Amino acid sequence: MPNFLEQTLLHRDENFLVINKPAGLLSVPGKGDLSDCVIARLLTEEPNSLLIHRLDRDTSGILVFALNKAAQSHISKQFQNRQTDKQYHALVSGYLSGKGSINVPVNYDATRPPLHIADPAHNKPALTYWQAIEQFEINNQAVTRVKLTPITGRSHQLRVHMQYLGHAIIGDSLYASEQAQQLMPRLCLHAERLSFFHPISGEQLNYFCPAPF
Repeated sequence: MPNFLEQTLLHRDENFLVINKPAGLLSVPGKGDLSDCVIARLLTEEPNSLLIHRLDRDTSGILVFALNKAAQSHISKQFQNRQTDKQYHALVSGYLSGKGSINVPVNYDATRPPLHIADPAHNKPALTYWQAIEQFEINNQAVTRVKLTPITGRSHQLRVHMQYLGHAIIGDSLYASEQAQQLMPRLCLHAERLSFFHPISGEQLNYFCPAPF
């Protein structure tokens, strides 16, 4: 039976590894009994795995982990300094056409954990570019396939921004209507492309993993 790395590995060298995270699996341990996660599984097979960034539990797609402290520091700084390029693929409710941007801060809603809200008064900016790809129907419900490019990396940013735009992500148990939640058995959000610079050579690296929906 293939192990976790064999099932998910996209790239590996002596400094880092890139995987395709499955939907429904935490990136890091959660509260209580939520100990099963990507980093825990990786550590059983590759003890040098070091966290760089994370994806929401229900989001699938590209994640990079360092294999030494120097690589972890180098690539982490690229994320912090917005030197990486990230692109997501999503299905959203309703018909959406063209392209645009959403420039509204996203803030944690302490009264309704784990929800976040679009909060124009919050002091940390959140910016997302979106582009419609195609329109179709699922069970007679209007759906649009979109490309999402987050410039900032706030928690739940893409999910909150699409809800704010009036086109929540299909299958989103937190932000979509009940009808939109039931259209697909998972959150239709996938980290499809990631670009960053190699921590040793400085070469720009580009990884692509197509959405499974």
